[in-house]
Parts: sequence; structure tokens; C-alpha cells
Amino acid sequence: MIFIVLLISAKQYAQHHSKMVVELNSEKKTVLVNQQLTFFNETNDTLKTIVLNDWNNAYSNKNTPLAKRFSDEFYRGFHLAKEQERGSTTDLVISNTKNKILLWQRPEKNPDYIILQLQEQLLPQQKLIVNLSYESKIPSDKFTRYGYGENGNFTLKNWYLTPARYENHIFISNSNNNLDDIANANTNFEIKLKIPNPLVATTDLESTNSKISNGFVTYELSGNNRTDFNLTIEPNSNFVVFKNEAVEVATDLKDNKLNDIQKAIVIDRIVNYTKDLIGDYPYNKIVVSQVNYERNPFYGLNQLPSFLSPFPDEFIYEIKFLKTYLNEFLKSSLHLDPRKDNWIYDGIQVYAMMKYIDEHYPDTKMIGSASKIKLLKSFNLAKIDFNGQYSYFYMLMARRNLDQPLGNPKNTLIKFNEQIASKYRAGLSIRFLDDYLQNNTVQHSIGQFYKKDKISQVSRFDFEFILKENSKKDISWFFNTVIDSRAIIDYKFSKVTKTKDSITFSVINKTGAPIPIPIYGTKKGEIVFKQWLDIEECDSTFTISRGNIDKLVLNLKNEVPEYNLRNNWRKLDGFFPNNRPVKFAFMKDLEDPYYNQILYVPSLGYNLYDGITPGLRLHNKTILEKPFIFDINPSYSTKSNNLSGSAVFVVNQNFRNTILYNARYSISGSYFHYAEDATYLRLNPSLQLRIRQPNFRDNRKQLISFRQVIVNKEQSLIALNDSPSNYSVFDARYINTKTEVTNHFNFATNVQIAGKFGKITSEIEYRKLFEDNRQINLRFYAGAFLYNRTKSDFFSFALDRPTDYLFDYNYLGRSENAGLFSQQYIIAEGGFKSKIASPFANRWITSFNASYSIWNWIEAYGDIGIIKSEFKNGKFVYDSGIRLNLVTDYFELYFPVYSNNGWEISQNNYNEKIRFIFTFSPKTLINLFNRKWF
Repeated sequence: MIFIVLLISAKQYAQHHSKMVVELNSEKKTVLVNQQLTFFNETNDTLKTIVLNDWNNAYSNKNTPLAKRFSDEFYRGFHLAKEQERGSTTDLVISNTKNKILLWQRPEKNPDYIILQLQEQLLPQQKLIVNLSYESKIPSDKFTRYGYGENGNFTLKNWYLTPARYENHIFISNSNNNLDDIANANTNFEIKLKIPNPLVATTDLESTNSKISNGFVTYELSGNNRTDFNLTIEPNSNFVVFKNEAVEVATDLKDNKLNDIQKAIVIDRIVNYTKDLIGDYPYNKIVVSQVNYERNPFYGLNQLPSFLSPFPDEFIYEIKFLKTYLNEFLKSSLHLDPRKDNWIYDGIQVYAMMKYIDEHYPDTKMIGSASKIKLLKSFNLAKIDFNGQYSYFYMLMARRNLDQPLGNPKNTLIKFNEQIASKYRAGLSIRFLDDYLQNNTVQHSIGQFYKKDKISQVSRFDFEFILKENSKKDISWFFNTVIDSRAIIDYKFSKVTKTKDSITFSVINKTGAPIPIPIYGTKKGEIVFKQWLDIEECDSTFTISRGNIDKLVLNLKNEVPEYNLRNNWRKLDGFFPNNRPVKFAFMKDLEDPYYNQILYVPSLGYNLYDGITPGLRLHNKTILEKPFIFDINPSYSTKSNNLSGSAVFVVNQNFRNTILYNARYSISGSYFHYAEDATYLRLNPSLQLRIRQPNFRDNRKQLISFRQVIVNKEQSLIALNDSPSNYSVFDARYINTKTEVTNHFNFATNVQIAGKFGKITSEIEYRKLFEDNRQINLRFYAGAFLYNRTKSDFFSFALDRPTDYLFDYNYLGRSENAGLFSQQYIIAEGGFKSKIASPFANRWITSFNASYSIWNWIEAYGDIGIIKSEFKNGKFVYDSGIRLNLVTDYFELYFPVYSNNGWEISQNNYNEKIRFIFTFSPKTLINLFNRKWF
């Protein structure tokens, strides 16, 4: 005991010490800092340099790692921001106690930390005192919610210089990626904070004194053994303070429908629960802010507006507070490397939340009181427990083949994994281990690990050692497979036989992942038997007493985050033991492993010839991806008074450990009008091979596709385009694209082979958003016939409006040559906006399209090209005009000005020359907003 006390004392004594005098200029949005830093070398290494974190400088320009992260996640706000909205650290001077200037540098690619060159080597257990003077320009809070707000508030985070964490003989130099994972060393703080009166400061540091003088309020703040702290400055404080025996809580979480007494009861319950589960909070104060909740919200139906929410107000507040309190508790008091070992923070947090729900709200469903609505009772969504949603969010990514190992550094995770899927799987995995080991082994280990952190700097390996030490079983598989790999788990029954007195069964591990699995026996839905099958037992044969069991189920309560639950059960009654009845559900539902689900939803389409096409869509697309998908959409054409529609059947095959991550085999068909008096039938068997880089954060995607397009058309007396009635085209295509806010590159090449023609094409697109916020768009297209024995221009290259003989484009009026529908613009082939005389080429074509922003979304465009047809000389073509780029590729307008036709703007019927892009597909528009997540 004395030894532990001495260790704790030594650790607290041997801290870095940061003494700061800080003055806020609320008008200039700057903080002037004079800082004395005592750096104590508590390592066994001799240091020649010291690394200081300076994350505020990550906001200084458009080329920092933070700026690139914003671009990578399709956030334009930072790039388009005004200079005064950015943050920076300026006028930095570092000197020693003799006022001698010390040399320092910022790495060119990482300007958010500083490398300080030491004049003399710093030996182990020695200290160095340096003086720092600098000005921190606070950024706008619209980028990350940290910074200054329009209402005069300042939410300050990582605005000062502090030593980086030292581990494994190096400083951890994490750049700011907007992930709240700064790796600071433990430091004792003394801060004299001066702010204009009547601003009010709220912080989780100790405030020993405050006084008002000369229009300023001065606070004296302190905190020991801290890696970070919260500081909010407001004209009027929105924080309310609650205090119990464990800790003082300051919170401004929004919920106007709860009074202070109701909030106090919730807060007291959560504070005591966390103390009992994890341990004592080491500081006297903790801040639970609305900003921190909004940065890491609870994703689920509780985010709906209050008038739609299926949860009581008190429950929503409780969940919000629980999530944010646990996050602040762990990040403040458990001093891990928050980037490399982030899964431990997430795992403990979600594990604690799940146990809390089990203890206080065991009967709450995923959709709350909505589960009691009669119309929803048949939905699986209404039957899932509140904690059941964590598994589905993880499976959403696993079924897309986009899940990542939990042990990966936080900055390598794609946004959906970082914010949701990996976080939830970490909690599920800790809970799974707890269920497997029993006797509260995991909970006791978390408490031990938390206490160890108060004695020495800890890492993932300490957590692993404590768990293994406390376990009576070998759990190496947990870290090797569950944490450090993306191996999926999938078990099924291989054989089940029964007699009057016994049941004999064997289980197959389909993926080979060495994971134990629980098996249940149930009677009319009630559990009458449970046993864990250890790894070495999973491929064995078992015999158990028949008893009154009517169903065997693997992983009934989804303790193991398993990939597929549909093969996990066997009925012991009936001739077909796994025959799933058909279940119809409206709109969308979660996957139900006990039924074959068919979802139905009204559909509505439109084209000029069929008119409005209402229909009924039948499909099996649940929220999770499936290996087999069908989607049948019969519809009624109100204009032609006949049936129309489409159908598609798809088989998906995922590859886990190669850059070829998905193969998609499909056959689709559609039947609509292509002219007022004629229909077409299109069949399209295809194979798509999708390629993605091992680094999932790389936005580069590649696609190789092979398809046979078979078209059968009625002859039309109205659409006189000399097109054949029946034809079949083999199409092979390769696409390579990489896109983000500041850069977009796309390369595509295509080969088409048919009986009467063959052609090859290539296309390159490039978009660049410059630092002055102007954008350039470039596109080059070239195509040539390998052979051409056709007698019309139906299969020819087109300058401005392709005939779309493969029926790929969403033309509203595909056979129109005049009127509004003929003005619809599709970016394809020549890409011209003006309608040039003789726009077809039956030998070859080249074109170059360009546009450049003039002001905001107003751009100037120009197109040039050469087209060549048989027995004709090559023809040079051009056009130019103004483009209103309202939503790129989704809603655009083009106003021709000058072309081969002359000054178009001065010609008659100019309104008929205006072209437009308009995307009506909800799925396409949703993808526009979802792309930042995947």
C-alpha cells in the first residue's frame, strides 16, 4: 500500500507544469498567451528535441491535414470560409530562462505541432524551463463547433501549446483531423485568465479566485495531472451546476421540458452508476456540454424533433447526458493514446451504456413507444430491444464490406465507422467478452485498468494483460481476431437429429474465425437451455437431453457480433425445419432471420410518353445488404393506359482481403414507351467488379463492368430516327474515379461490340477548386468506330444529345427533337450545350469541355471538338455560354452565347436553346449527402 502511495505521489510530482497568463480579446477573437513551461523528462531516454502540440494552427490555411480531412469528407465550408474565420498561432517566441531565443520549426506537412530544438540534451529525470509568448487566433465554431460563435460565445479547445505524449521512445505527433484525439502529456496547469466583463467563464479546472478590475474579469484556474480541459466563455452562462458526493457537474445540455429537479435526479443516477462501474473521477469538476454532445450525438430515433419522438423527454435527456458524461469522464481521466487506442474508450463507453439500459430500461424498444402502434407491430424494427440497434449499425458496414478492424488508428477509419459502426462494435465486443467470461470479469478488469492509469501511463497492452490475467480461459482470440482483424463471424448448424429423449447436433464455423458461440434451446420462445461452445468445440458433435425444447438457436441474443443470423436456428418440429414463412412489410424494415421478408412500397415515376406511372414496388431490400436481392416494380402508364415497369435480380459476392472487394451479378429488365406510339423492352445481364484501396479513407474507386444489352422496340411512326427494332450490344467498361471537395478526377474507357458496329471511347474529367474559391471543370472525350455497317446515325457519336440506344440515361422525353424535353442535357459523348447542325459522327469524335467560375455558382463554359463522318472532311465545332452550377451534376442551367450557329443570345426563340440538368431520383440525391460517410 505504501509503495502504491509513493508511486502515485511520484507521478503527481513528476509532471510537466504549465503556468499561463491568458488574455482574451473578444472583438479580434484572439487569445494572448504568456506561458512558462516546465518540461520534466520522466522517461529513460535522453531527449534532443521536444514536440509541442499546436492544434489551433491546423485552421491556418487550406492545405493543413485538417483542411484535407474536410475536403475528403465533402465539407466545403472550411475551404470557402473568409480569412478572418480561420484560426492560427502567430508571433510565437520561445526562450530559455536566460531570455535566449530557442530554435523551433513546424513540419511543412504538419503545421499543427512544433519541434523545439534543445541547446543541450535533456537527461532522464531532468527538467527544462522555457518561456513561450504567442497569440492564438480563435477559429469560427462553424467548422467543428469549437471556436467563437455568432452569439459572442467562445468554446475553447486545444488553443494553447502543450507537450505531446511520449511513448515507446518517441513523441506522438498526431495532427488535428477533427477527431478529438490530441495526444497530450500529463501536465499540471496554473492559468491566470483575463476576459472582458461581463463575459463569464465555465471550466472543469479549479477556480480559486476571481475578481473584476478595469472592465475585465480575472480568473485563477488550476488543475493537476491533466491532458486537456474544457473552457467556455459566454456573455451569460447557460451552464447549470449539480453537485453530489462524487463530483460537481456543470452542464448546458438542452432540454427545456425538464425542470432542474428532474435533471438532478438523472445526473445523480448516472454519476453514481459510472462511479460504481468504472471508478472515482479524479477531479472535482466535470463539464457536460451541448457542444460536446453535438460533436458525438447518439445516432438513432431520439434525434427526431420532439413532436415526432417516440421516447419520453426524460429518457432522451438521460441518454444524451449518459453518452456525453461517459465520453468526458473517460477522455479526461483515462490517459491513453486517443488515436491508437481509441477502441478502448469507445468499448467501455458503449458497454457502460448498454448495461445502463439493461438495468434501468430493460423493456425499452429501439423505436420506443412507436413499437406499440398497431400498424408497426408486425415490423421486426418494432420488436428489437433498444440495445439491439448497436449490432445493426455495425452490420450495416459489415454487409457493405466496409467494416474496419477495431484496433486501427482512429484517423484511418471512414466517417461512418469512426462515428458509429466501429464505436458500437467495440462496445458489443466488450459486452460479448463479459457474457462469455461471466462473474463480472470484464467489469472488474475495467476497474483495475482504470486504477492502474492513476499510477503509470497505460496503453492497450495493459488492458489486454489485465483481462488475460483475470480470465480463467485463453482469450487471445479476442484480441487477435475481434480487435486486430476484420474477420467476420458466421456459424450455422450442419446437422441436427432428434429422438424422443435426445438431440444430436453439430455446428460449422463458416468463416474459420476462432470465436466461441452460445447455443440456446427454446420452448415457445422461452429459453430453457444455454451453453457456450468454446473454439475447439465448435466443429464437434453434441448430444443433449431433448427435454421440452422445440427450437435450437445459435447466438439467440446476438451476444456475438455475427455476420448472418439467418442460418442460426433449427426447428425440431415439422417436416421442413427451417422453412421460413413469407412476411410482407410496408416500406423498409430490419432483417428478420426467422422470415422471408417481402417489402412493398408505392412508387411513382414519370416520362413524357407514359405520363405519371404509379406502381407497387416489391423487393427484399432491408436496411442491411443481402447476398441476393430482387426488386420488381410493376407500374401503370396513365398516358398510354397500359402496364409498364422494371425488375432487377442481383447476387452480391464480397471479397474480404483483396482490393477487389465486391462482385455484383445481375439481370434487369424494363418496359416503357420511348415514343408516344411505341414501347421498348430492355434486358441487361451484367457483371460488375468493384475495386477499393486497402486504405478505405482513400476516395479512389474503380469499377470494371461487362454487360449484354438486349433491346426489342416497336416501330414508331412519330419518332423517325431510322432505328432498328431489335439489337444486342456487348459493353465492357472501366471506370477509375477519385473525388473530394477540392479535386475530382474520373477516367472511363468503354468498348462496345454489336453485329453492325464496334466502337471504343475514353473520357477524362477533372475538377479543381482553387484557394481563391474559383473552380475549373475540364472534360476530354474521344471515340472511334472499329467498324460501322449501320445505315443511320442511331448508333453514331453525338455532340449534344446522344440517342441513348442502350437506354442508360434518364431522359424525360428521349425521342423529342423540339420543346422543353429536348432541352434536357446529359453530360455524355460530345458534351456540347448548343445544338449544332449535323451533330453526329459515324467515324470518330473528339471534344473538350471546360468551365470556370466567375462568381459563386455562375460559370463561363466553352466546348470545342472535331467530328468526322464517312465521305466528309473533319468538322471543327465550338460553343460557349454561361453555366449556373447550382448543384453539380444534379441541378444546372446552361445559357448558350456564341457557337457555330453565331450569336445565339440574339437569335429568335432563345428560350428553346437553354439547356438544363435535373435529377429527380431521390436515391441519387440521397447519395449526394451520404458520400461523406462512406
